[in-house]
Amino acid sequence: MPGTRSHSRYVPDKGLTTRMVMTMFLIGLLYVVFVGVLLALLRGSWPLILVVAGGLFIAQFWFSDRIAAFSMGAREVTPEQAPELHGAVDRVCALADMPKPRVAIADSDVPNAFATGRGERTALVCVTTGLLRRLEPEELEGVLAHELSHVAHRDVAVMTIASFLGVLSGVMTRIALYSGLGRDSRDSNAVVVALLIPLVSAVVYVISFLLTRLLSRYRELSADRAAALLTGRPSALASALTKVTGEMARIPSRDLRKAEPFNAFWFAPAFSSKESLGRLLSSHPTLEERLNRLGKISAQLGRP
Repeated sequence: MPGTRSHSRYVPDKGLTTRMVMTMFLIGLLYVVFVGVLLALLRGSWPLILVVAGGLFIAQFWFSDRIAAFSMGAREVTPEQAPELHGAVDRVCALADMPKPRVAIADSDVPNAFATGRGERTALVCVTTGLLRRLEPEELEGVLAHELSHVAHRDVAVMTIASFLGVLSGVMTRIALYSGLGRDSRDSNAVVVALLIPLVSAVVYVISFLLTRLLSRYRELSADRAAALLTGRPSALASALTKVTGEMARIPSRDLRKAEPFNAFWFAPAFSSKESLGRLLSSHPTLEERLNRLGKISAQLGRP
């Protein structure tokens, strides 16, 4: 079950744990219903559907984190290759009393960071070259503490798995359509089924998208809070947030468009335009809300 390791010094978040359990339950139920609908519509193809659905689910669980890291250009680095970054990760891990994850760098001027992995043993934390160039040491540690909070609370694994349901529904739909279904226009039933499958797939994608967005916004606020309390420097994290968000406006739209599909994983979302639909359905709370929460934590800690 998702949760914080017993020896981790990150502050537990029961609200996050409850939301993750509910999200995974609903996502799993949605997956079962989707496969069930396909089996009902494609009775003659049920062996293929079960094999593909089962295979994709297993691949999703074991390899989705690696696929996500590869897609975002993560390149694992040694302490000799990136001593300052490894030093910062070591300090945060010592504070949190948690195992050190693999450390990676993505060659991108978009200032950002992300963490992925099914658990602490398979975790990877990655920062971009753009982030390393722009942040001060305390700010970088705040960002890393935020990302490692995702690992400690296991919500990074939940998001990684849940975000691939839309991909699975798309693959299953293509298999159904490419199997020859609906090609015979004289068979009215086949035509109806061929129209229903993409519709069901679209509904599955929308529901899974909304579920993951609701969880994602809460988990970002939870990670901000956990990182601020762990490091005792909410102002450093707030400074990093302000700097990263402000620098996004200077990044070429071409680079932002490449980063935008992975916003659910990033420390701060990348938007290619002010009118981007992603802003309306963002995976992250607004900068103002995050800074306001960090300001309240600063007041509670008696920090300026």
